[in-house]
Amino acid sequence: MDPAVLEVLGMYEERAAREQQLMLSSPAEFSANIDDYLICIGPQAGKLLHMLAVGSNAKYLVELGASYGYSTIWLADAARHTGGKLHSLELSEKKVSYAREQLRGLGLESYVEFHIGDARDALAQLAGPFDLVLVDLWKDLYCPCFELLHPKLAVGALVAADNMTFPPQARHEARAYRQLVRTKSDMDSVLLPVGNGIELSRKRDTL
Repeated sequence: MDPAVLEVLGMYEERAAREQQLMLSSPAEFSANIDDYLICIGPQAGKLLHMLAVGSNAKYLVELGASYGYSTIWLADAARHTGGKLHSLELSEKKVSYAREQLRGLGLESYVEFHIGDARDALAQLAGPFDLVLVDLWKDLYCPCFELLHPKLAVGALVAADNMTFPPQARHEARAYRQLVRTKSDMDSVLLPVGNGIELSRKRDTL
């Protein structure tokens, strides 16, 4: 990977480590200002997504929840390798502006198309078929968003859902998401002990 990309990812990771300490030491303060914090997937999950995207030659990538752009950089760099495009869905215009600035500095901006607003609205508009999807937005949206994206998955598509084991307060929604994915007869799914817990699912050919 480009050293400049690794340098910027390292900057994000240092910020995430400081914010993690605040979350553990002052949870009330953290919750009160949650929109100001990075809350990213972390380096292990980032490397996994990058390997999966490049290894599967994913062309149509979708990110549900960009936050300040950490996972966006991992996926945009993968799109640069595959000649693909990342569609990044994010509610906050402020976060997208920050992410765009980082991408621009790395020469990755042309590999990303941002969709600002409710992810459900954007998913309804995107045509698909999707090759790889990262699900990492507000946890109560995991299930409704999966119902919207599932019919648009290409055969062999991968869906990675973050925060399956951490934080503890998201476990109810995480369990509901895993149960939902497993009701789909065309999906294979496994929980991976990577980062905050990744549910990795693959759409298979039902013929």
